Amino acid sequence: MKYRRLGKTELDVSVIGIGTWQFGGEWGLQFTQKEVDAILDKGQELGINLIDTAECYGDHLSESFIGDYLSRRKREDWIVATKFGHHFHERFTRSDKFGAKDVLEQLDGSLKALKTDYIDLYQFHSGPDEAFDNDELWTTLDKQVQAGKIRHLGTSIGSNDNLHQTEASTKVNSQVIQVVYNRLDRTPEQRVFPSCERQDLGVLARVPLASGYLSGKYKPGAVFDSTDVRHRHDPESTRQKLEEVERIAREEVPEGVDMARWALAWCLRHPAVSAVIPGCKNPAQVEANASAAELVENEG
Repeated sequence: MKYRRLGKTELDVSVIGIGTWQFGGEWGLQFTQKEVDAILDKGQELGINLIDTAECYGDHLSESFIGDYLSRRKREDWIVATKFGHHFHERFTRSDKFGAKDVLEQLDGSLKALKTDYIDLYQFHSGPDEAFDNDELWTTLDKQVQAGKIRHLGTSIGSNDNLHQTEASTKVNSQVIQVVYNRLDRTPEQRVFPSCERQDLGVLARVPLASGYLSGKYKPGAVFDSTDVRHRHDPESTRQKLEEVERIAREEVPEGVDMARWALAWCLRHPAVSAVIPGCKNPAQVEANASAAELVENEG
């Protein structure tokens, strides 16, 4: 495994993290604690130290799985990132809750679910600029940092070209940007990444496999059933993506290299990116994801 400094947080994170949206049930899979333990144990065995979750991945369900695991392991071995701002109702249904009082309640809920007394990275979760520009929210969060409940603040931008929230990061003491970035969507390279580099913000690249399109498993014409999140995507857009993936596999991926490994390492080539946070269904996928670090050039 390789590690990078997460911007001005000074945390050293594994370049491959573990995204945990799937634990909330919205991938059409229901996980058991034993399955989650196996995934996280495999991650630690391979040198991964970064877990990314959110309070709305199944109404603290993902956090609860992680918390149960952490309660039986060394908490300090992990950098735990979670998010705030939404209330989970049912699959794919959430309501915004970005008020300062609401966020304090969410923070306490996350700490309880995670069975910890501190969160390493607490992120504003894909909210509108109006909610972000609330001074009371950030003043309240700063007090929680001072109280030791939060080590660092971050922002998970909803639009991967949200320059407003990125540019305002230093002002509100947000030290990390989480953004959609992958070989099919390079938008952040234009404006967001240069701003992150100027401010020395850490960058977490989410959806690095483009919702699995860059896994190399699917050909043009693939159909996803109703339990799969990709079933909700526009069919024409899906067709175009899979045709582009086929071209990338043919023209860019070196012969003999697994496409998913290549796609994760591709994200990490950009100097702004600290880590990628792919999801995973089982320990074998964790192992495959972690192996992408071998394709990342040694630094420093």
